[in-house]
Amino acid sequence: MNRKWSTVTIIILLMVFISYIVVDVALKEEKITAPASPAALTGIDDRWFVSMVFDPGKGQLSSVAITGKGDILLGGESFITCYDPDFKLLWEYKTGMPVTALSASGQNIYAAANGIILLLNIAGEKKEEWGPFESNAVITSLSSDEKNVAFADAVNKSVFILDKQGQVKSLIGKSTDPFTIPSLYFDVVLGGNNTVYVANTGNKRIEKRNFDGKILDSFGTSGSEPDAFCGCCNPAHFTPMERGFVTAEKGINRIKVISDKGGFIEFVSSVNSFVPPLPLDIASVDGKVIYGANPADSKLYVFKKKD
Repeated sequence: MNRKWSTVTIIILLMVFISYIVVDVALKEEKITAPASPAALTGIDDRWFVSMVFDPGKGQLSSVAITGKGDILLGGESFITCYDPDFKLLWEYKTGMPVTALSASGQNIYAAANGIILLLNIAGEKKEEWGPFESNAVITSLSSDEKNVAFADAVNKSVFILDKQGQVKSLIGKSTDPFTIPSLYFDVVLGGNNTVYVANTGNKRIEKRNFDGKILDSFGTSGSEPDAFCGCCNPAHFTPMERGFVTAEKGINRIKVISDKGGFIEFVSSVNSFVPPLPLDIASVDGKVIYGANPADSKLYVFKKKD
């Protein structure tokens, strides 16, 4: 009899414990997805708002990119999906391995997975596979234009410049002016005229370099002020827009617009319930809408201007 009651007691305690976990996870999910509140820490209001939260329901979400015609590319645990601007699913490609970065240019889509680059056409059909380029590579960012494809490898602290056939044209960061990359946050954006913008996250700045690796300009400083980058490894993500760049930070999980010289323009989201250590991957093509892929809850946040 005592053994029977002991078994019942253990079952009851397990049920209570499981119930606690379920409730705790639900509360955390509610906290993560709560809308941003008015700015109270800096005295500067957020100029954007969350107009939509989209749940792809495909598993862990890590990356977002936008095609030239405004279709939305999402990458994650083992998938690449494409949606039209109204979030109608156009196609899905199963990668079988985690996607860590996405980019689109013309009729091509580039996806980083397991140290290689997958080249898909605009219909989601695989055309080629490039790499691996270096052992143990972790590609954390991709950028493409009419002539080049650039990617950042956070483990080897290098930026590769490729032609449109996947051949290496340049390697930046191996010789002079190395990058300081303390963690797996390392973004690159092609800047035109044989230049790239690179997030040298250990130094809290964005650097403009030519394809030879020479630093042409840099901006950014450490701090919690609106025009600074706070915490470790920032800016964790950034993407170009008409007025400059949109940046996303970890530590203080905030998104802001800065000029192409680093001057603060406005907050997109500065006071929110996003998980501080997990910054949102961001993308924008017209400067009117900003998309943020949140790895904490695997949902896509759509930001629009308040005015």
